[in-house]
Amino acid sequence: MCRWAAYVGQPIFLEDIVSRPDHSLIRQSQGAQRCHTPVNADGFGIAWYGDRPEPGLYRDVMPAWSDPNLHSLVQQVRSGLFMAHVRASTGTATSRNNCHPFVAGRWSFMHNGQFGGYDALRRDADFMIPDAFYPYRKGATDSEALFLIALGEGLDRDPKGAMERAIARLTDLAVRRGIAPFVRAACAFSDGQRLYAIRHASDDHAPSLFHRWSRTRNGRAVVSEPLETDEGDWTEIPPGSFCVFDRDRVTIQPFAPPAQAVAA
Repeated sequence: MCRWAAYVGQPIFLEDIVSRPDHSLIRQSQGAQRCHTPVNADGFGIAWYGDRPEPGLYRDVMPAWSDPNLHSLVQQVRSGLFMAHVRASTGTATSRNNCHPFVAGRWSFMHNGQFGGYDALRRDADFMIPDAFYPYRKGATDSEALFLIALGEGLDRDPKGAMERAIARLTDLAVRRGIAPFVRAACAFSDGQRLYAIRHASDDHAPSLFHRWSRTRNGRAVVSEPLETDEGDWTEIPPGSFCVFDRDRVTIQPFAPPAQAVAA
């Protein structure tokens, strides 16, 4: 599975999350500890917010540890809200358009997980994306489809409800046409003001998710797995959670996509 990390708080250099910690995101791409695929080498990406409403975006298909441009960028760019992702493909091609994060207007989104049997339901999933958002469909992943379906469900005005409805619709497709596990998802997304995260699965194996407040940085990291092995104050987010991270405030609510009517 993929690995990702996000940050919200006082501006810091991207390297403070992406490359400097002992178990940084780049190190996780070579040796993840809390997923079944220890090597994540199918591309990477970073979305960061600065002086404009829309995020900057850098993605490539190289392994994160071998791109000197990435290392230079994270050493120089400072941001108070950013998301970074290293990809382990669950079937779709290794291409820049399939690398996370995905961006549409001021929104950015990344995902770790899968919808079971996505190849068999991909066409139906594309039909769920409203015409207004389909021009943003650049790749072929279930993650990008989920993001654009959620935008169509009202992500701007109701982030939690929109994600519940979008995941419910894709889960229904997986139940009817796919294979188990029907859904596993650890998502992070942002409108440039707040950071949101979800941990959810249709079985007992929701992808791992943690957060930690740093007093020295005056900010919060939200990650697939802890960034430092000697820090004992990482808090694991329980499965079935919708989280809002607004600087130093954390709100966690139950996340329960509604059951759909499944055809026999």
